[in-house]
Amino acid sequence: MAYDVITMGRIGVDLYPLQTGVPLPQVTSFGKFLGGSATNVAVAAARLGRETAVISRTGDDPFGTYLHEALRGFGVDDRWVTSVPGLPTPVTFCEIFPPDDFPLYFYRQPKAPDLEIDAHELDLDAVREARVFWVTGTGLSEEPSRTATLAALAHRAKAGITVFDLDWRPMFWKDPSGGAPAEAARPFYAEALKHATVAVGNLDEVEVATGVREPRAAAQALLDAGVELAVVKQGPKGVLAVDSKGGSAEVPPLPVDVLNGLGAGDAFGGSLCHGLLEGWDLEKIMRHANAAGAIVASRLECSSAMPTPAEVEAAIEAGAVL
Repeated sequence: MAYDVITMGRIGVDLYPLQTGVPLPQVTSFGKFLGGSATNVAVAAARLGRETAVISRTGDDPFGTYLHEALRGFGVDDRWVTSVPGLPTPVTFCEIFPPDDFPLYFYRQPKAPDLEIDAHELDLDAVREARVFWVTGTGLSEEPSRTATLAALAHRAKAGITVFDLDWRPMFWKDPSGGAPAEAARPFYAEALKHATVAVGNLDEVEVATGVREPRAAAQALLDAGVELAVVKQGPKGVLAVDSKGGSAEVPPLPVDVLNGLGAGDAFGGSLCHGLLEGWDLEKIMRHANAAGAIVASRLECSSAMPTPAEVEAAIEAGAVL
């Protein structure tokens, strides 16, 4: 079967406070959720009716078992999520201070299993046949995941829609020479961009990838690097999309009372995949993706908060998340 969307990258358990505005040392109760950006994108696309799968790895432990159960519950194929004996499944905590402060604390030591994805274990035929293939910047941060990610991109050779989520997490990068993490990352980002048809990231992420921060200049730099569509998320200013044919759309954000901004970008990503597969014009794709992200920002959790088509359409029609 050719999947609509295959994502490759992080998976883990999100432990989110059930109390907002409370510092982590004083939090007394948490909710347990499926997490990891690439995984959340697959869940978001599945909620919109797409056949999705994830390529990732977990620990051989109860949290790993939970992640498989959660993926199946969301209708995401978990056949390429395998365990790594000896490494624990990653856990991520956050603090929730609406509307715009959501510190994350990643527990991925001694190494995250999702960075142990091996090129020799990939189903490259499935990767090539998927209608959308989605990879992340985090997947480039360490070996063997780096080689596996680039090998999958090279084998796919821009067949179908190939999305590079710039996904910049500086704490995951180590420069042996002692230089800045961004300088260590940029050559690998450049290599991935050669094989992608779509690049998506916020202002910090596009600056890491291109050295340019101004949105339109950064979008052009991404196009010059080899993609056909550059999507630059500008926070309160909305989102800018520019394609290689001269088309562009700049769409403001949908008004929302933010509860937890984490996961909104992944909802945006799942909707982006859906809109591209539907063949919508750029403005419609961006409006739909903005609405999906806004809905998740209005909710506590991430994966289980991903909206249905009816919820997205209702938000667009209302002009806000109610």
